[in-house]
Amino acid sequence: MKKVLLVDDEILIRETIRDTIQWEKEGFIYCGDASDGEVALPMIEQYQPDILITDIKMPFMDGLELSSFVRKNSPDIKIVILSGHGDFEYARTALRLGVEEYCTKPISSADLLQTLRQVSDKIDAARLEKLEIEQLKQEEKRQAGFTQSKLLNDLCSGFITTSEAVHLSSKLNLNLLSRYYVVVTADFRKLASSDSVPDDSSEDMNHAEHLLNLKLDGNNHLVFKRSKTECVWILKYETQEQIKQALEKVQQVQNQSMEHLSYSISVGIGSVQDRMQGIHVSFLEAMEDMHWRRLSRQNRHAMLESRNGSFEQSVFLDRAKFVEFLKIGSPAHAETFIHSFASILQHTDWQSSFIGYYILNDLTLEVFRSARDSYPNIANFDMTLQELQKAIELIRTLDESRAYLIRLAEQYWQWRSEASDKHGDMLIKLKKYIHEHYDKDYFSLQDAADHVNLSSGHLSKVFSQENGQTFIEYLTQTRIRKAMELLQTTQAKSYEIAFLVGYNDAHYFSNLFKRVTGMTTREFRKSGQLNKDLLTSEREEHKGFVSYS
Repeated sequence: MKKVLLVDDEILIRETIRDTIQWEKEGFIYCGDASDGEVALPMIEQYQPDILITDIKMPFMDGLELSSFVRKNSPDIKIVILSGHGDFEYARTALRLGVEEYCTKPISSADLLQTLRQVSDKIDAARLEKLEIEQLKQEEKRQAGFTQSKLLNDLCSGFITTSEAVHLSSKLNLNLLSRYYVVVTADFRKLASSDSVPDDSSEDMNHAEHLLNLKLDGNNHLVFKRSKTECVWILKYETQEQIKQALEKVQQVQNQSMEHLSYSISVGIGSVQDRMQGIHVSFLEAMEDMHWRRLSRQNRHAMLESRNGSFEQSVFLDRAKFVEFLKIGSPAHAETFIHSFASILQHTDWQSSFIGYYILNDLTLEVFRSARDSYPNIANFDMTLQELQKAIELIRTLDESRAYLIRLAEQYWQWRSEASDKHGDMLIKLKKYIHEHYDKDYFSLQDAADHVNLSSGHLSKVFSQENGQTFIEYLTQTRIRKAMELLQTTQAKSYEIAFLVGYNDAHYFSNLFKRVTGMTTREFRKSGQLNKDLLTSEREEHKGFVSYS
């Protein structure tokens, strides 16, 4: 309801207007009335009316003076002038002051009510416009802060194709193009221990994140926050040497000692890629690397606490040396290598201390991290880790620790053997499934992952590594390829073809088709020619399990 305040020096007019209109029934609240502008001012301040009805000629402060004051101090209040004067100058002055309506006396209650309704509609329209403008400002503000982050997140997650990424980045004036790419991830997390963690450690973590940003060249990296504790950097350089130098700076943070810190820094580094679509692969590798480094840091922190805050780096086994042996060594040399390698454990107290557990667990986590990087399709990965960690808890002698290391090596070699020719059959099965379901608009990476009994994350990484393109790029290529065939072999409309190849938004399909092929659907149909490069690559990829008839 709109609040109405009346100002007129004639009491009869005030009483007549007050008593002849059923205010609440008509959608208004009658706040009261005043005999002149001076009396009205405190009432306006108190009631904050939406509509002010005022006479012009009044003692002390007339209607024009009152209107001028209200327009200046309460511009949202709509003013309706009532006047018995027909002089044009009054009307012109009133309109210049911005009054909403100028009515001459006498005025019937019906005419006044009609005027109030018109003014009420204007108030509603103004409020709606103000709300829409405010919402638009908020959306623009939100978009300004998050659009870049969403684009980078989607690019890392493999949700958009290279052409889409380039198209969207141009709208944001964001330069994504480069010769080489590598993704770095970092997790800044408060240590779980207790009283030693100060309340302001989050400030320390923000400072550490800032320092890592400073170590990287601001012109050659794009950064976004993936979560409250995780940051992602996409490094882009023109030479391999520049990439190497940047990663050396990252390594300085990664190798930072945990002593005297209230938080841990776990940094993950992906592989260097020479195509934008490889950013997704590098991101998945960086996330895996970061995950295992975080587990390793937690293990080392637990060991630090068990040693009352101090330990020698030499108590740890050489993880890099052991992993290198697993990659190039053979079972025939395992016993000799491990006998020498584990000699550092000969003085370990297995009976009354957990130090031995932490040392072997630290090495085990590094072996698992390396295995996950090399063989992402490992089954029962977490379960195997738990079994080995339980086995470590039972070790009580040096010989038992050596036997455990042989078992760990054999597990790694078993994964290596199983993975040697596993991806080929799986990818053939997966691509056949894609060609059978690409026309479903709801078809997704998760559907494909369920079909081959893998997690979506692992499937995405394997697919990108083995196929040279992301899942979404392969699916898009399949759909556009089919759309090209339909444009050349049928008379179907563009929107019909969009639906037939899995897109329920014809406008999106048309834009995507042009970005991929360089032509609109109309231009392509007139050209009478399929994209030979795409046709050839498609047939080579799917020879043996899909028909093009």
